[in-house]
Amino acid sequence: MNWASRRRFLYIAGILIFFAVLASIPITAWLYEPATCFDEIRNQGETAIDRGGPCKLLDARRLIPHSILWSRPFLSRKGVHSAVAYIENPNQGAGVKEAPYRIRIYDDKNVLVGEREGVTSIMPGTITPVFEGEMMSGERLASRAFFEFIAPLVWERLRDRSSNITITDRQVKDIESAPQVSAIVTNDDVVNFRDVEIVAVVFDTAGNAFAASRTVLPRLDARDVIPVTFTWSQPFIRRVSRVDMMAVVPPAD
Repeated sequence: MNWASRRRFLYIAGILIFFAVLASIPITAWLYEPATCFDEIRNQGETAIDRGGPCKLLDARRLIPHSILWSRPFLSRKGVHSAVAYIENPNQGAGVKEAPYRIRIYDDKNVLVGEREGVTSIMPGTITPVFEGEMMSGERLASRAFFEFIAPLVWERLRDRSSNITITDRQVKDIESAPQVSAIVTNDDVVNFRDVEIVAVVFDTAGNAFAASRTVLPRLDARDVIPVTFTWSQPFIRRVSRVDMMAVVPPAD
């Protein structure tokens, strides 16, 4: 094939490709079926009305059930308690943006000594710690806590942003006088975070949580490295085996 023939061939091929692309546009538009996630009809592969399939909202029946691993009160000082609950969500890519809850603390005679309501997110594919502090209990000592969600949970396709926050270099000091737990928080993401909650829970050698605290970082910019320190006013009377530190960040779409 000489140069003139090749040029003619490329010219004709270009024209054919142009018209093929032009013709494919109305065909694609005719075949494309947009998601109808608000028509109150179960269609397009949805597993419930306007849930599942192509929809952002998910059918909770098709998810692995979440669970409340444990909830427990902690004496902060005389007449004041804090409480923590661990919510486990094994579903990757599925979470809850706003989950209203109630946590109650009881003494050893099963008398209610404190109650608090709040709203948390449930992060996808991980454990979400829920911390409540400054719960007044009067003269009574709380011995157990009960955590419950008080409204239906709306499950959505969400992304866990906390996975890009790492907590390293954990150290425990002065447990017999004024206990301190310190660590380094790093934002490995390329986006900035605001109001990042860091929850610390201290466990004894039997695996029982016996102290907890929380701090909030107003800013955690991309690639930031920030030290955090938790303190307690009373000595630890148990030997420290491990310290959980978890970042709580509302999940993203």
